[in-house]
Amino acid sequence: MVNYNIFKATIITMKYFYLIIFFISLNLNANTDQKVHQFILKNGMKILVQEDNRSAVVVSQVWYKVGSTYEHNGITGVSHALEHMMFKGTKKYKAGEFSKIIAKAGGKENAFTSRDYTAYFQRISNDKLELCLKLEADRMKNIQLTNKEFKKEMEVIKEERRMRTDDKPRALASELFLSTAFVSSPIRNPVIGWMNDIETLTKDDLQQWYDKYYAPNNATLVVVGNVKAKKVYKLAKKYFGKLKKQKIPQPKPRLEIEQNGTKLITIYSETAKLPYLQIGYKVPSLKNIKNHKDVYALEVLAYILDGGSSARFSKNLIRGSELAASVNTSYNPNSRLNSLFDISAIPTEKTSIEKLHLAIDKQIQQVKDGDITKEEMNRIKNTILAEKIYALDSAFYQAMQIGISETVGLGYQTFLEYPQKIQQITAKQVTEVAKKYLIDKNKTVAILYPVKSQ
Repeated sequence: MVNYNIFKATIITMKYFYLIIFFISLNLNANTDQKVHQFILKNGMKILVQEDNRSAVVVSQVWYKVGSTYEHNGITGVSHALEHMMFKGTKKYKAGEFSKIIAKAGGKENAFTSRDYTAYFQRISNDKLELCLKLEADRMKNIQLTNKEFKKEMEVIKEERRMRTDDKPRALASELFLSTAFVSSPIRNPVIGWMNDIETLTKDDLQQWYDKYYAPNNATLVVVGNVKAKKVYKLAKKYFGKLKKQKIPQPKPRLEIEQNGTKLITIYSETAKLPYLQIGYKVPSLKNIKNHKDVYALEVLAYILDGGSSARFSKNLIRGSELAASVNTSYNPNSRLNSLFDISAIPTEKTSIEKLHLAIDKQIQQVKDGDITKEEMNRIKNTILAEKIYALDSAFYQAMQIGISETVGLGYQTFLEYPQKIQQITAKQVTEVAKKYLIDKNKTVAILYPVKSQ
């Protein structure tokens, strides 16, 4: 599960905190006031460019509107498998040659698959951008899926699943937790796919997926760095403009059925060393609710509970009562489908998982009771602001946020508006969303217990 609190703000002595926030705010305006230039090729491909001349590097990302939530039973993991095969050669380049060319040019490249998108990226000197676009345009329509490379790569993916999920008790518990929380929504399926589906995927499955979704009118090119927008557009037109658009199948809604009570799953593991608790509440995303204030209030709530060492979980459950060895909260407001407000925790040796669960519920209830002070709200907003501004120092992060917002259907403007929207949230709104969404009717709980082997 992705933790969307990954960019935690550095804890700063309060004597200097607000002075630093002032300068960070100036930096915010300097970054977000930079215009994102938008172009659309005749074949429907969107080009988004943000000029950032602080260094002689550029980040280039190609985003496809396809991920694991587009898949159906029997082919779960096909988006991720295809991502692997995109490095296995085209009519023009041999397997692995794409990566070698980028490395020889002094760049770094990779790709990732998520629930809502698949993206391919390079970080390279700005004078080598044309090389990246040339290679990406080639593999958008010309990959060669050979039996030899397919069989070899599927074994790699099986081992990846074993190492990252099957052999890790908490990761496996999280996967089972998600498939319990959701019944009809495709979010219930792992991005890497179920092992049985991985074992039965065929080369033809990947070819059909590629033919359906890899087209210029289903892709967005995001470029951030020391470049001129018009020049990027000309290069994109040169390499991607000659590719033909095609009809892209729209995914079925596959809405989650209504939940009418708390779900509980208990998992026993002989390899787990510590118990583990995961709690999730079904919540909306920006894409699926008219009242966006609810989503931004949920984001603030996540930080109130887990926004640094002075946040409630850390202060009250880890340091205060010493009930928890760790407690983490995550919430993704930019999901294409509705998702979860997620809390995961590990108790200390002297604490039972049940006692920790009750303590977490108590912290949530206090928010529902409206005990959020003005000082706490200001501190949390400053933490969020600091976090986002530190992240803006990265061209890659800027490109990521633009790409995600655009690909899930929100528009890149959502990324630029985020700080302002957060600042508008009140303590009352946070209390209201806690009462509205963090309720037993929307709740799923997973408990992992270590057990001795027989």
